Amino acid sequence: MGNGPSDRLVVIGGGQAAFALIAKLRALKDDRPITLISDEKSLPYQRPPLSKKYLLREMTLDRLQYRPEAWYADHAIDLRLGTRATAIDRAARSVLLSDGTRLGYQTLALATGAAPRHLADSVGGRLDGVFTLRDFEDADRLAEAMRPGRRALIIGGGYIGLEAAAVARTLGLEVTLIEMADRIVQRVAAAATSDILRSLHVSRGVDLREGTGLTHLTDQSGHVTGAHLSDGTTIPADLVIVGIGVTANDRLAHEAGIETANGIIVDLHGRSSDPSVFAMGDCAVLPFADMLIRLESVQNAVDQAEAVAATIAGMPTPYHPKPWFWSDQYDVKLQIAGFGLGHDETVTRAGQREGSASVWYFRQGRLVAVDAINDAKAYVVGKKLIETGTTPDKSAIEDPATDLKALLAS
Repeated sequence: MGNGPSDRLVVIGGGQAAFALIAKLRALKDDRPITLISDEKSLPYQRPPLSKKYLLREMTLDRLQYRPEAWYADHAIDLRLGTRATAIDRAARSVLLSDGTRLGYQTLALATGAAPRHLADSVGGRLDGVFTLRDFEDADRLAEAMRPGRRALIIGGGYIGLEAAAVARTLGLEVTLIEMADRIVQRVAAAATSDILRSLHVSRGVDLREGTGLTHLTDQSGHVTGAHLSDGTTIPADLVIVGIGVTANDRLAHEAGIETANGIIVDLHGRSSDPSVFAMGDCAVLPFADMLIRLESVQNAVDQAEAVAATIAGMPTPYHPKPWFWSDQYDVKLQIAGFGLGHDETVTRAGQREGSASVWYFRQGRLVAVDAINDAKAYVVGKKLIETGTTPDKSAIEDPATDLKALLAS
């Protein structure tokens, strides 16, 4: 490897994918100059705990950080924190930064993540007391507002909304959760999983309303006081948490003429339509099972970034996702193996312990995903079956007398 600036790798982003990329490159003994640009002031840190243990104040920011500051110096990583990349000049192979400087690159890696969607101003999206959750500063503001006895309205019944509801109830808030779709987690989970999660939240005191949207928020002196809902009711609210999905941060790439579609389109090696520009993590649209998808997960961020690192280091490594996800709600751990999009059948299996269960997804007769609710064995077995392309008999899965491990030998 050369040591000159012409060999420089510029990484834009400060999350899981950005850190995994630079850590893997150094583990591969790649000594090229690396500059990491992040618009956040913190060292790169884990994001999943923000909506769980960090929000509950069971974990501090320094524990979320992947490595202490000294690690970056020891590994010759030029950190530019609190700095935003404002434009990419592909012809000059340079990035323009918010401080007015221009940074040249040989290779550019975009790990820009995704941003939460906001409520429209016309319905009260800019009122005080309305929160989204994406970074630690969002979580700090929200934690300050989540005080026992306060009334929280959560808009959106995806995993972020459900995790926020669990934290709010745990902290002693009154919680109403509304979901415009017919059921919670409709976009990402089967009806059987929605049923299990609905029962969980209702049993913990959440006023959960499906098929219900927001008409507009009410306020007093600019601070939210309540909401008019599409079911015709009006409810009081001291704070509102918005969990209505995310949008890929692909603006830099799009404005530079790189191919995008709610994310930066990449090939199996993470390479964009510009061969010197890679993308990974939540901002990347990648090929998977004859589809182009975005995978919003820690697993994807790490595994894709490590494959890109190997390719950049001169060992081309195609990335074939083996997706897994998780969500913690109250004392329930939901573990998801595989990717259930496009499934046409599900089988539900009761677990060995009270409150445990698993939902198994099939597409054209093939096992493609498993949702395991407090059932680690179902998750581990299901993950192995999916990764080896093995589809057991559905009746055997459904029968609680079947030893799941025996399915691995089928």
